Amino acid sequence: MITDLGFLQPVTRMKVLVTFMRMGHPPATPALALPQGWVLEDDVHLSVTQYRTLHYGVGRNCCWWMRQVLSDKALGRLLATAPIKIGLLRERGLIRGFYELNLTDPQDINLAYFGLLPEAIGQGVGRAFLDGVLRRAWAYGPKTVRVNTCTADHPRALPLYKQMGFEVIRRVEEEWDVPDRLGLDIPAHLRC
Repeated sequence: MITDLGFLQPVTRMKVLVTFMRMGHPPATPALALPQGWVLEDDVHLSVTQYRTLHYGVGRNCCWWMRQVLSDKALGRLLATAPIKIGLLRERGLIRGFYELNLTDPQDINLAYFGLLPEAIGQGVGRAFLDGVLRRAWAYGPKTVRVNTCTADHPRALPLYKQMGFEVIRRVEEEWDVPDRLGLDIPAHLRC
C-alpha cells in the first residue's frame, strides 16, 4: 500500500531491470519505408483523454504507469507546457502507435515513449516506425538521442534499439509500486 494524498491505495510491487541507452550519431543507412497505407503524423496535440487512451493502449501490457497516475490537471499542464513532441503512426487513418520526444535538453533528446498498439504488433512496421522517429529526433540537431527500456517492455524492444544503433550506457534494477487501480497487466515473473 502507498499513500496518495493521505489515502491508502492497493499497489502491486514489481521489479524491473531498466536499460539506459544512447545513440551518438544519426542513422547512416537509407531511410526505411513504412508499408503502403502507413504514415507518421508529427507534432500532434492531444487532449488529456486522447493521450490517456493512447498511452494506456500502447503501454498497458508494458506496465507504463508513471503518466497514468498523474491527475488530469497535472497531465494537462504537462501536455500544454512541457518541451515534448508527440507523433502518431497511422494505418489508413487509424492510429496504430505513438511516440513522444522529450526536448528538455536539445543536445540530448530523449525518446520518452515509443510503441505500437497490440493490433499493430507483428505487422512488420516497428523497425520502419522507429527509423522514422529517430530521423525526426536527429533533425533537431542533438549530439545524442537517448532511450530507456526495461524488462516489462516488449521482448523485442531492447534488441531493436540495439539494431538501430543505440548502445547500452548502464542497467539499473528498480522496484515500482504500481497502483492496482490502473488495471495494468503486471507479468507474474516481475512481481515482488
